[in-house]
Amino acid sequence: MMNKEKINKDMENSGKTGYKYRPVLFFALAYLFTWIFWIPAIFVSENLGAVLMLIGLLAPAVVSTVFVLVSGSDLLKKDLKIKLIGLYKVKWKNVIIAVIQFAGIVVVSILLSLAFGQPISQFSFTDDFSFTGVGIAGALITITIASIMEEVGWKGYCEDSIGAYMNWFRESMIFGVLWSMWHLPLIFIKGTYQAGLMVNPLYVVNFFISGIPMGFLITWVYLASDRSILACMIYHLFVNFMQEKIAMTPETKCVETIVVIVVAAVIVMMNKDMFFETRHVGKLLETRYE
Repeated sequence: MMNKEKINKDMENSGKTGYKYRPVLFFALAYLFTWIFWIPAIFVSENLGAVLMLIGLLAPAVVSTVFVLVSGSDLLKKDLKIKLIGLYKVKWKNVIIAVIQFAGIVVVSILLSLAFGQPISQFSFTDDFSFTGVGIAGALITITIASIMEEVGWKGYCEDSIGAYMNWFRESMIFGVLWSMWHLPLIFIKGTYQAGLMVNPLYVVNFFISGIPMGFLITWVYLASDRSILACMIYHLFVNFMQEKIAMTPETKCVETIVVIVVAAVIVMMNKDMFFETRHVGKLLETRYE
């Protein structure tokens, strides 16, 4: 554990104990440097589009890291380092519970979908991934990179930059909306999972709505492991894998969104202090090391 006197010295040396987060600028740049690669990907070949899509995925992580490095705050830099490699911070029991919980969400969603005529064969793995152009190995690498790099970006700076100004309930709502809309160009890029949803506007709407309650689940995982990025990477990778490899129909994924909303509501009610406390507002870094 870090010595409190050492932390206080770092605060003094940084000259910015009350570092001012800049969430609006962060999102503006994260969107900009993602979409300048994703929008051109709409108009090129599928293989080149896949490369541009992968580059765009890196943007939030790059922007997040740059924000921290140029912040002038030694404490903010140290905080990012701890969140990335502080394995002792990960509450492995909570991560396992979260993973099992999402597996349960998938199972319940499929069972409920049977009442609407969906096949029981959904309890199986798909032969390949939903997006094309990169092969099975490339697809697996892509979802792994997406899980890792997105969480470096979103948890390295983004979520804290919003949460520093409000409780985590409001932060989760705002982040869920912005994170969901960040994916918008993907529905027009050939070969992506999102483009495959264009066969029915309902599927597209469901995709963007589902990101909001998922924002609450991922925030819960983040806070329950003392703001560990590694914990979020593991959870995000598992969610991506389940969404890709379990043979759920698009209709069942609409049911799944309802189940996720219910689960998110239960989590919030069971963790009211976590989501509604305001002790950290205006002094997020300081309260972390009190």
